[in-house]
Amino acid sequence: MRIATWNVNSVGARLPRLLSWLSSAEPDVLCLQELKCTTEAFPHDEVGELGYEVAAYGLGRWNGVAILSRAGIGEVTRGLVGEPTYEDATESRAIGATCGGVRVWSVYVPNGREPEHAHYGYKLRWLDALRATAEAELTADRPFAVLGDFNIAPADEDVWDISVFENSTHVTEPERKALAMLRESGLSDVLPRALKYDRPYTYWDYRQLAFPKNRGMRIDLVYGNPSFAGAVEDAYVDREERKGKGGSDHAPVVVDLTP
Repeated sequence: MRIATWNVNSVGARLPRLLSWLSSAEPDVLCLQELKCTTEAFPHDEVGELGYEVAAYGLGRWNGVAILSRAGIGEVTRGLVGEPTYEDATESRAIGATCGGVRVWSVYVPNGREPEHAHYGYKLRWLDALRATAEAELTADRPFAVLGDFNIAPADEDVWDISVFENSTHVTEPERKALAMLRESGLSDVLPRALKYDRPYTYWDYRQLAFPKNRGMRIDLVYGNPSFAGAVEDAYVDREERKGKGGSDHAPVVVDLTP
């Protein structure tokens, strides 16, 4: 079973590349983030022609998440347990579904903007809600994973130059502590384990030739429970999809599970 995650940075702008990638990579389940569209505006028909059912959650111009599956889709849940609001609004940042016996969540963790910004506090509260949701899900005996754009680099080696990120979000101690608490709930970061010594970046800024210079970050993560992590036989970051004009600033992350 092939499960993937990808921040497409606008499903409308990226639709031709999304359809092409689905046809070539053939994931059984794909978690998408940053749709930038409403649930109704998601391209259900175009994706459906490739054999995928869709559970989408989008409220407008920003945010938005979805799960695409050709292994069946059910038990759809939109939003987290005790999810906080930002500026009195609940954002579309998390959706869960069961696909082929595997429970997955597609998440788009708030950016945080700056450590002094109100959005940073919202990010930490949102991560608390994500942990509470994961803990509730972990009571079921089945493979379970949270996939998506976490907007956090778990370790210094997950950014191209840690000195550049001094006093910036994505690498602060409270953010990393929130990730550690998520792991302590019973999840593990499966990609480094699957890739052994390689920790490839998943995001490169559009500016200053960041991708050609490989000035990136590993912020698109796959966290799984023991039954999920134990079934991982291979994984990769599809750097090729980041290349060329019209691509997202994130690359897809792909995990293969044993049958």
